[in-house]
Amino acid sequence: MNTNELKEFSQRVSGQLYGQIMPFWCGPALDHEQGGWMGWLSNDLKPDRTQPKGLIVNSRILWAFSAVHRARPDKLFQQMANRAFDYVMNRFWDVQHGGAFWWLDDTGYALDDSKKIYGQAFYIYALAEYYQAFAAPAALDRARELFELIERHAHDPKYGGYLEVRRRDWSEADANARLSDKDMNEKKSMNNHLHVLEAYTNLYRAWPEPRVAERLRELIQLFEQRILDDRTQHFHHFFDETWRVRSDTYTFGHDIEGTWLLCEAAEVLGDDARLQHVQAVALRMAEVSLREGVDADGALSYEGKNGKVIDAGKECWPQAEAVIGFLNAFQLSHEAKFLEAAQRVWIFIEQHLADRVHGEWFWRINVDGQPDLKLPKVSEWKGPYHGSRACLETLHRLRAISAGTEQR
Repeated sequence: MNTNELKEFSQRVSGQLYGQIMPFWCGPALDHEQGGWMGWLSNDLKPDRTQPKGLIVNSRILWAFSAVHRARPDKLFQQMANRAFDYVMNRFWDVQHGGAFWWLDDTGYALDDSKKIYGQAFYIYALAEYYQAFAAPAALDRARELFELIERHAHDPKYGGYLEVRRRDWSEADANARLSDKDMNEKKSMNNHLHVLEAYTNLYRAWPEPRVAERLRELIQLFEQRILDDRTQHFHHFFDETWRVRSDTYTFGHDIEGTWLLCEAAEVLGDDARLQHVQAVALRMAEVSLREGVDADGALSYEGKNGKVIDAGKECWPQAEAVIGFLNAFQLSHEAKFLEAAQRVWIFIEQHLADRVHGEWFWRINVDGQPDLKLPKVSEWKGPYHGSRACLETLHRLRAISAGTEQR
């Protein structure tokens, strides 16, 4: 791919970010009655106010507007980031015990007051990004407070890592630890640890505290020694408290997402030896994801088992992560197949996932090649985070690749 082709790729990505994704979250997704954003919208933008307003999507909205404003400062993005910051700070925060509630109802009343660590991690991730965008001390103060709560109550000093859920008062929870109906009710999961890793990486950028670095090193080690199946180069999903594996499937999206998030975490630590080792792991995993998970249409399938695809549906978030992950693999290896794979996934996004009628991306393309219109455009799990991040990371990486091309 020459410099002009890279430039054209970048222009298409920029068009998606600023013309397709962000306008949707500045307009149709806003909740003008109760504040913040709608908790649930169908694909044709019909609301269901009985659905919860989730910590995950609201944290991701805060992250997205903060990150996009950092990349292209804009008064509207700042207004939206401030709106999101106000909502998560004042609606989701538990003033009695600290930490963020999992679900609110449409009016802001806590429906689920448990402290699911996956959600707390996204809260930190978003606050750290807001702090970096706007130098707001209140954001960093709360992120640090939440870090202390997680470390005090959810970190496992005996076996390492983090437990999935605590009660509202941060005591041990014997209730269901599952994040959704897709998940197993186990003490530990890959997904939780992946997003704690992501959150602490961003927190370390804003607050280079040695204890955060210590936990990042522990998390990287856990991924290499406990979570990654060294035989298959896939992540195991669920574990008991002692890290015995409890699952037998894997998701290609989490695998490829993990490749670049692990590299990012090792990079912020500034440890060259660790980074080189992680990069080698990332390349092996990207190779397997490309070989086993990418379909003839260029998109990444959802789920696999024993080396075979068991769910060939194309959800939006794995495609977003595949673009970043394959670009990362190209930057590490300079193998053209990874750059070509990233471009093919992007073409699939443009041709199939981008909703040119209502904006944003469809949630999932089924095996018949059609969008699954039963799935909503906005929900507790459907927000602007994966799409906007894929665009921002792609633009950043294409600039670096283009600079390298010009130098050669």
